[in-house]
Amino acid sequence: EIDGMHMHRITGITPWEDAKLKASLARVRYCNRVLDVCTGLGYTAIAALKSGACNILSIEVDRNVLLLAEYNPWSKGLRNKSIKIILGDAYDILPKLETSSFDKIIHDPPRPAFAPMLYSYDFYTELYRVLKPRGILFHYTGSPGKRRGVDIARGVMRRLQRAGFKVKRCPPAEGVLAFK
Repeated sequence: EIDGMHMHRITGITPWEDAKLKASLARVRYCNRVLDVCTGLGYTAIAALKSGACNILSIEVDRNVLLLAEYNPWSKGLRNKSIKIILGDAYDILPKLETSSFDKIIHDPPRPAFAPMLYSYDFYTELYRVLKPRGILFHYTGSPGKRRGVDIARGVMRRLQRAGFKVKRCPPAEGVLAFK
């Protein structure tokens, strides 16, 4: 937990199980090139590596989170040469990446209140652009506001569809699968 915000789901699942589930749902396979948006402590990038990915680009905006990952013994897999970390805002970095350059994308942003641009139609069009044909995106949404009847995933699905994706709600992982 950082500043009162959990970095991973904690109810009924460990951070490692959660990361493994995300990589599995994105169907990360041998020698895939994976984009990991929002590195955090690196568990998702490490899970993608363990699932067979040969090349992972991971983007994190918060230098302090990456510093924590350096000291976290469970994040040591981030040092693997197959994982490249870019410090910066994914919203600004994505337009600079090559078109159709990733087999899979795992997008694990903070809640919309903290990073609204990472839930925007414009951002989703960039995710669509950098994903290869027949590529898969797993987008973690969580369920903030669920008790008040808010359905974050519904709006995410609508914007992803508008960007060109075919979408499928993924309740066990609190997210959305999107297919190019």
